[in-house]
Amino acid sequence: MKEVIHACGHENVTAEHASTFEITTDDFLTPAGDCILAIEADRAPADFDPEFVEACRNEDATITMTIEADGREETVTGHGHPDLELDSDRSMVGRTSDYVDERTFVLGCEFAAEGFDRELISALAEGADVTVTVTVDS
Repeated sequence: MKEVIHACGHENVTAEHASTFEITTDDFLTPAGDCILAIEADRAPADFDPEFVEACRNEDATITMTIEADGREETVTGHGHPDLELDSDRSMVGRTSDYVDERTFVLGCEFAAEGFDRELISALAEGADVTVTVTVDS
């Protein structure tokens, strides 16, 4: 199963956070938002198909996010958890930890914002159009 989100980069994308990354529906980004990869997302976890959400709640599920912008892409993989709510209407956060809140969509990720390819981050900082694809295999 998969969900596709369209968003865009922003001049303040730095992707320097060590434990999270985020895609938000917000239409702005301050320099403090060092985990945010893209803004103005056209969908948030609250919009995801209920079957997709349920699949993400399986601890054995593999959840993969691929972000594409300006001909570059990066994929990060983590896992699901029974406590995932996926009901935020504002943002989706991937975490290297097992911390869960209403914005969390994947846990135990291989890396956080600081681990994303720097050429991709440069494209995001230039405001590139972004496609985020999230898949779940349970």
